[in-house]
Amino acid sequence: MALRDLIEHSSKRRSILKALLAGAALPFRAVLPSRAQKTEPSRIIKDGMAYRRLGRTGLLVSEIALGGSPLPDWDLLLRLIERGVNYIDTSHTYDNGNSERTIGRLFKAVGRDTIHVCTKFHVEGNWSEKSIIASVEGSLRRLGTDAIDVLAIHGADRAEDLTDERLLAAFDNLKAQGKFRFRGLSCHSNHQAVVAKAVDCGLYDMVQLGTNVFDIQETEKNVRTYGDYAGESGLRGLIDRAHGRGVGVIAMKVLKVGGRRQDLAAFQAGGVSLIQAMLKWALDNEKLTAVVTEILSYEQMEEDLGVIGRPMTAAERAVLFAHVAAAKKDYCHMCGLCRAACPAGIKTTEILRALAYADSYGKGQRAVREYSEIRPEKSASACLNCGSCEKACPYGISVRSKLRRAEALLG
Repeated sequence: MALRDLIEHSSKRRSILKALLAGAALPFRAVLPSRAQKTEPSRIIKDGMAYRRLGRTGLLVSEIALGGSPLPDWDLLLRLIERGVNYIDTSHTYDNGNSERTIGRLFKAVGRDTIHVCTKFHVEGNWSEKSIIASVEGSLRRLGTDAIDVLAIHGADRAEDLTDERLLAAFDNLKAQGKFRFRGLSCHSNHQAVVAKAVDCGLYDMVQLGTNVFDIQETEKNVRTYGDYAGESGLRGLIDRAHGRGVGVIAMKVLKVGGRRQDLAAFQAGGVSLIQAMLKWALDNEKLTAVVTEILSYEQMEEDLGVIGRPMTAAERAVLFAHVAAAKKDYCHMCGLCRAACPAGIKTTEILRALAYADSYGKGQRAVREYSEIRPEKSASACLNCGSCEKACPYGISVRSKLRRAEALLG
């Protein structure tokens, strides 16, 4: 179908989309929820999709949210919106900015009020108030919108950055111009310090963090310095803490299979796939608002949306535990303890994350790109083979063998 035909086709069904999503998306220029709004249900089901409130923002967000790296093709994207998905997570770097451009095209096709978008900027390198504003202005141009629903820091890993005067000045400047509604962050590491600071300082409305079924795994050692393990060192407590302060929590990295892909069909419970069980595990936590996941085929759409309104069973939970037991030694929790223990200062956590993109997600090009950013002085080639990383790992992962594999595969 030609581009013009697609747009015309999309325009014809705009009224249908708005009817489907009426009540599921608040008006774009809505303000913070009133006291009356706070008494409304935190979860509603409408036309086959469940929606939860994103903390104090009052935004009703579909339980299955769409990740923008990458986005699905155009027809599937439209179909996902028709099925009730109304929240898309993206960033200025995704697909070289084309993710935001596609979302901008989607706004025109289905109506701006239909979709809540979160886009992100980086705080790294020689950053400044000016660089943040420039990044956000670029995102607004690509999105073709006047304001962003949730403006977030991408991969915040230093708690002190959250209250840095340069960052706050950028947020204040952009907010005064009406260029975003709510502020948030995504966090890949150092959750305990970063998320706690975001919640306690009262400046952030949303946190997006990695949590998945491997967080139920018991550690081989006592973990005291990193908050990425549910219960054991505080991840569950962080989610409770955020929820109690009205900070919305969105889960990412939920679909973790542990190292190289294996025969996942061996881990099924009845007609429920392992992927569906993982999604159910996350959504069973009522204090999470949504799960961000990539949906790149109609089969994945049916699989992911098939969990809506279906609670987890005991058999499905048992299957998840079996998968964790089978794959635990091949799965990195990204805790950073190995990196902290490395005398050579190798970025072990980042290297294992790049390797996971290749092994677990099939994103070879992204894996190579991320590994190239680590080279040369902090890559696996600098390993002293001393074993300090493996002594520090609470889960007994063969860190050194993974480093060697990363260098051979991605170097």
